[in-house]
Amino acid sequence: MPFEFKRLEIPDVILIKPKVFEDERGFFMETYKKPDFERAGIKGDFIQDNHSKSKYGVLRGLHFQREPYAQAKIVRCIRGVIYDVAVDLRKDSPTFGKYVGVILSEHNKWQLYIPRGFAHGFVVLSDVAEVVYKVDNVYAPEYEGGIIWNDPDIGIDWPIDEPIVSEKDRKWPTLKELIERGEVF
Repeated sequence: MPFEFKRLEIPDVILIKPKVFEDERGFFMETYKKPDFERAGIKGDFIQDNHSKSKYGVLRGLHFQREPYAQAKIVRCIRGVIYDVAVDLRKDSPTFGKYVGVILSEHNKWQLYIPRGFAHGFVVLSDVAEVVYKVDNVYAPEYEGGIIWNDPDIGIDWPIDEPIVSEKDRKWPTLKELIERGEVF
C-alpha cells in the first residue's frame, strides 16, 4: 500500500505517511488515492485545493467553517516545516476541546487528515513554508469561524514564543466564548 495511516491521540485525526520512491533523480509518491483513503476511514469528496506561502513565525489559525460549509482537510507542507494543529470542537466528543499537533515538512512528506468539526492552524518553523490542502467543501466567508490561537483552556504548546498573527486571527474568541454562544459543532 502506498500509504501508512496512523490514528493520533484524537482518533478521528489521521497522520498519513506516503510511500516515497527516491533515487538520485529525485522522488515520486502518491499524495492521494481515494480507495486507499476510504479504506482508512477518510471518506469525502475533496472538491477544492488551497495553497499558502508564509515566512518564519507566521501562525495561521485557528480556523473552521460552520455548517453547512464545514470542511474536512488533508494538509501537507510541500516546502519548509510547519507545526500543524487540529482542535476538536465536536461538543459530544470525548476529546472535545483537546488538540493534536504534528510536524509536517517537505522532508517527512507527511499529511494530516482533519475531519469536519475541528479548528485548524499552523505555525511556520522554517524560513519559508508552503502548505497545500484539500477540502471537501467550498470556502464560504460568511460561515467562517475561529478560536484565538493562544486560548489558555486549550493550551496549545506552540513551538515558537512570539508568532506573527494576522489582525483577524488575533480577534477570534476563546473556546469558552464559542460554547456560550452555542457555536461549537
